[in-house]
Amino acid sequence: MSNSRTRNFCIIAHIDHGKTTLSDRLLEFTGTIEKRESQEQLLDAMDLERERGITIKSHPVAMIYKALDGLEYRLNLMDTPGHVDFAYEVSRSLAACEGAILVVDAAQGVEAQTVANVNLAIKQRLTIVPVINKIDLPNSDLPMVRKQLEEIIAIPAEEAVLASAKAGIGIQDILEAVVTRIPAPHGDPDGRLRALVFDSAFDTYRGVIVHVRVVDGKIKAGDPVKFMATNQQYEVKEVGLFRATNPKFVAQPALECGDVGYVIANIKSSTEVKVGDTLTSGRLQAEAPLPGFQEIQPMVFSGIYPINTADFEHLKMAMGKLQLNDAAFVFQAESSVALGFGFRCGFLGLLHMEIIQERLRREFDMDIIATYPSVIYQIHKTNGEILLVDNPEYMPDPSVIEEIREPMVRCFLMIPNESISALMQLILEKRGEVKHTESLDTRRVMLTTEIPLNEILVDFVDRIKSITRGYGSMDYEHADHRPSKLVKLDILVNGEPVDAFSSIVHRDKAESRGRALAAKLKEVIPSQLFQVAIQAAIGGKIVARESVSAQRKNVTAKCYGGDISRKRKLLEKQKEGKKRMKAIGRVNIPQEAFIEVLKTS
Repeated sequence: MSNSRTRNFCIIAHIDHGKTTLSDRLLEFTGTIEKRESQEQLLDAMDLERERGITIKSHPVAMIYKALDGLEYRLNLMDTPGHVDFAYEVSRSLAACEGAILVVDAAQGVEAQTVANVNLAIKQRLTIVPVINKIDLPNSDLPMVRKQLEEIIAIPAEEAVLASAKAGIGIQDILEAVVTRIPAPHGDPDGRLRALVFDSAFDTYRGVIVHVRVVDGKIKAGDPVKFMATNQQYEVKEVGLFRATNPKFVAQPALECGDVGYVIANIKSSTEVKVGDTLTSGRLQAEAPLPGFQEIQPMVFSGIYPINTADFEHLKMAMGKLQLNDAAFVFQAESSVALGFGFRCGFLGLLHMEIIQERLRREFDMDIIATYPSVIYQIHKTNGEILLVDNPEYMPDPSVIEEIREPMVRCFLMIPNESISALMQLILEKRGEVKHTESLDTRRVMLTTEIPLNEILVDFVDRIKSITRGYGSMDYEHADHRPSKLVKLDILVNGEPVDAFSSIVHRDKAESRGRALAAKLKEVIPSQLFQVAIQAAIGGKIVARESVSAQRKNVTAKCYGGDISRKRKLLEKQKEGKKRMKAIGRVNIPQEAFIEVLKTS
């Protein structure tokens, strides 16, 4: 099909504003899928996506649409995630498009992630087609949403297309807006091949399947191709387009300039493909690679270990395949005295970490344990050296530390007016400060705050949702590193430090966290033949202590009367034996204890 009749676009929105439902309606309207093949969340291929009702991976699909002008157009659609942890998926999709449909809920209006995704699209210089979705809801407020589009995002309200994806209202209007407003792909059809690698997947039988957007030239089976970043050369075995239903891949004679499709070239290892790389011809190489998209660095780190140490290699292979499918996930091997051999993994956020762990369990049948999540701290030593530490185990001695800097995030919270005081209290509790307050309309305000990343890791989003009764939304971006009173909290069991329970915490919160961990360990460590002391320590100072009572044999059971001194003698003898046992005894902490503590950390 002619380059002038191709449109590449994606759908962006805040989580739960109806992107996936709209994708389903577009596929049905264009006849890409038949009614009998149709199902809810068609582009969400993973069980996890269906269960949670969220999009985790962006999903490309090609549609043929006959417009009102009588011409047929090929529309390459990419459905994108809405959650803040998957912003890298959105940036990858935007890099392969010329336009974006911005979906805004008619009842909830513009949310924090809506603004973030629009800013990403503007940076990529994409044409934005605003769509006000769910107009059939009884609580929809069109004047309010139109006003927000103009005041918050600076998009003219008259450009917005009114629709209801669930009821199928306005679907043709959206497709017409895509055809008329979004420009055709730019590029040189006769130039040297340049194709942007925006995603990839691993197939057991066909190797790595590379997802590309052809910017210049064309690519067909039999062509020699080269990755410009890795300098690896291959021969193309198959090219084609994406479908919404099985088979997902439909072979084509060639991919032309402007097409979004896949390339199979007998690539055996997942490490040979870098997302954001440029694919060029092996015969006539392009002069310069394409500009990649925003590289996003991991913000949260956690150790992942196999419960059965024999599964280490299996886990390594599973992580390699996941990394190919998820460019933001990074890992490297590490070992722990308590947990054996495993991996230090980097994630974009807590949901990202949870999804990766769940995918390892489901897709690769791995039994794994994850350590408490941490962030990267900058440690300035007295000799001027700067260390980057994401694991408490690598923290140097306090005597050589001049200061510790922790990463801060700039949070944008959109909340109802009545929740301000409770939210302010939460922000203070999390050691944050409110920088700016802005009224969006009569019902909502936007708070711009700066909070330590470590404080928002575990329960921050849940508590925002709880305080605002589900009406609050949050987006965040990395700010900088700031000096803070941070200490390493060690947990000692019978005088021996257990590295798996160590953490870097703020001095003011160290004592309460130490008490909570010691109390939890007291519940899960089985009693021994001697008393076991569980202590939380900062350096040489003990800040919390619990004791697991010793198992005792009733040595006086055989005494049935007689002189009390006989019983006392037996008890003293037992006491001496337990004292000796405590000095030489070791406490074996069962795997279940680690799992229980890490679950509740």
